[in-house]
Amino acid sequence: MADFIQIGVQPAKPAVPRAARPGAAVVWLQSVTLVWMLVEFGVAAYAAATAHSPALLAFGSDSLVELLSATVVLLQWVPKLAIPERVASRANGVLLFALAGVVAAIASASFALHVRPETSIAGMAITAAALVAMPVLAGLKRREARRSGNAALAADAVQSATCAYIALVALVGLAVNAAFHIAWFDSVAALAAIPFLIKEGRSAWQGRACGCC
Repeated sequence: MADFIQIGVQPAKPAVPRAARPGAAVVWLQSVTLVWMLVEFGVAAYAAATAHSPALLAFGSDSLVELLSATVVLLQWVPKLAIPERVASRANGVLLFALAGVVAAIASASFALHVRPETSIAGMAITAAALVAMPVLAGLKRREARRSGNAALAADAVQSATCAYIALVALVGLAVNAAFHIAWFDSVAALAAIPFLIKEGRSAWQGRACGCC
């Protein structure tokens, strides 16, 4: 209420620039993402190494790409390190293409080598946690991307949503393999994400907000 009351000839308080609000929100969102992805990548990498799981390796690779993506977006608001939005958007497009390549390579290698992963409690726990956390982050990033019109943040929202998808794929693959010993199941499901990654990577490279935003 006080913001709308003027006393005497006192000048009104200057409004906070509109661009500053989404900037602060993005910094908070990307900082949370960085912390989470560091934990996620560490646990996934350990679980992948101990269980020899292609699905967990793909999930851990996705976590690393999402970590880099969040860093790229965050750099837009860091003084003296700020990068143009178009550059950030294109960088995220490249990361999406890279993620598609990583998933394809890992899935193909698992088929060729007939890899049979072991049961991983830690892997199932971290993928289940990501399945809860990443859709929430993706939704918040989509909302902020619409508000600010930031294509790089929109692309990063796609990566967060993709992380949730790959977490689901990995979790189902690990559970099916543990219960029925069907080692190839997670690789087939992971390949289904590749067309989606390529489509959204192209949109990010062209500087357009993703269709889901």
